[in-house]
Amino acid sequence: MKILITRYLKPYYFRMSIGFLIKFIGTIMDLCIPYVLAYIIDSVIPLGKERPVFLWGGVMIACSVCAAVFNIIANRMASRVASDATEVVRHDLFARVMNLSGHQMDEFTKPSIISRLTSDTYNIHQMLARIQRLGVRAPILLIGGICVTMTLDPVLSLVLLSSLPVLALITVLVMRRGLPLYTGLQEAADRMVRLVREDIAGIRVIKALSRTEYESGRFSTVNREVVSRDKKAGIVMAILNPVMNLILNLGLVMVIIVGAYRVHAGTTEVGKILAFMTYFSIILNALMSISRMFVMLSKGTASANRVMEVIEAADDMKVLELLELREEKEKKAGIKFSFEDVSFSYHKEIPDLEHITLSIRKGETLGVIGETGSGKTTLAALLMRLYDVDEGMIRIDGRDVRTIPKAELRRKFGVVFQNDTIFEDTIEENVRLGRALSDEEIKKALGYARASEFVEEKKDQAREHLDIRGANLSGGQKQRVLIARALAAHPEILILDDSSSALDYRTDAALRKEIREHFADTTLVVIAQRISSISHADHILVLEDGKVSGYGTHEELLACCPLYQEISRSQMGYGREA
Repeated sequence: MKILITRYLKPYYFRMSIGFLIKFIGTIMDLCIPYVLAYIIDSVIPLGKERPVFLWGGVMIACSVCAAVFNIIANRMASRVASDATEVVRHDLFARVMNLSGHQMDEFTKPSIISRLTSDTYNIHQMLARIQRLGVRAPILLIGGICVTMTLDPVLSLVLLSSLPVLALITVLVMRRGLPLYTGLQEAADRMVRLVREDIAGIRVIKALSRTEYESGRFSTVNREVVSRDKKAGIVMAILNPVMNLILNLGLVMVIIVGAYRVHAGTTEVGKILAFMTYFSIILNALMSISRMFVMLSKGTASANRVMEVIEAADDMKVLELLELREEKEKKAGIKFSFEDVSFSYHKEIPDLEHITLSIRKGETLGVIGETGSGKTTLAALLMRLYDVDEGMIRIDGRDVRTIPKAELRRKFGVVFQNDTIFEDTIEENVRLGRALSDEEIKKALGYARASEFVEEKKDQAREHLDIRGANLSGGQKQRVLIARALAAHPEILILDDSSSALDYRTDAALRKEIREHFADTTLVVIAQRISSISHADHILVLEDGKVSGYGTHEELLACCPLYQEISRSQMGYGREA
């Protein structure tokens, strides 16, 4: 919350000050109206002249108009500041999310990030707007109302003031209880977003396997939790308004009783009692506004803390100083990248990769195969430095990847992930992906990926919008668009993570031929389930439970690697039966 005030609101301090000043003047105009009314009743009407009554009536009208105009202007300024500040917060949050390490993203979780970018930033916007509108007006009405009533009748004011300490105590207690409840509510909302995200993404599978009732039951459970937490928070915060009403109304009764005695005794006047009751209503409304502001403040503070937790998350993948350079030596040997006794674990308990050592020369192909969960995708993630290794070192062109600036490192790669994303945009823009690529380069990339055929068949669909996640493309078509995206910028290292699983053997073979012919200098990493996709590779790495089970060429592994032999027999056997 402190960062929100000192960093994100600082550029708007001047505008906020002007808005507060305008709001202050408008609020003072509101406070003047009952005072003028009391003066008219007690001092002007007894004169028996119409002119002073109309004159002071005009003053009341002028105060009302000024109060309305000034408050409207101040509210508009407050809305602009809240919108502009929230825009910057949302932008910084998104930018920080884009640079979170894989480990940090795993810790925060994607549903939580989505919730922070949406509902939490909305709560911050509401809080900033509400505080600017009520944060000046309500306290001035409260304090100003009390001060004016003190000038009208100190005795009656003391009767009113006696209730304020009780109200302050109740407000503090409710706030201390409410803030943790709203934090818990947002966490429950994160879980609901996670479930909704999973179910919407897998809606076809859910329908196909008749799991709609089961998933509805899961959603009902998490939905009930959100509702339950919302009710608890709402019930706690709902205590404020009724308690304030009760205590202040009791105070008003006492004021009327004491005022009646004082009027009867001649120590006060009727106009002052009427003005006092009006000020009492103003004070009551001010306190109600403050209570509503505290509710929004509780939500906003909880959301601001969650947002700033991400924005202020330390960069755990900083670029290290270059201590040792083996660039010239590696270049002479032709080595593009190497793993030197690399070990890694996601949860820092059971290793996901252990003691991986290999060297791949420029233009060579590394095939990676193994059972599900053996660490194939993790190997690629470490090479791109989506995660940092726990032990050992990964080098590209002789440089430790941890010493290469992120932007420079990312430009070296073209990658098709196992579960990659098609965006709701044109095929052309899905290939370009915001990079400075010409239409000719995109056209060539689609040709290399064997995607030109279906793009032409669909009558220039390259310039038509695709559905979310490419729902209007087949599995093979999506994979070819993704491969075209990876090839378009002519990367130094191309990673294909199970990217041909939906391609037929003919298209797969044609794609490999295109890559060999047009990307001879590109170092290729092919992660596959099918031996046919990697049998041509210069080196094949066989992984089993994160450990190297075999390493060599296709022929060498068939001769000496039992796991590779088993995979080969099972796939070849399947092929003969088919």
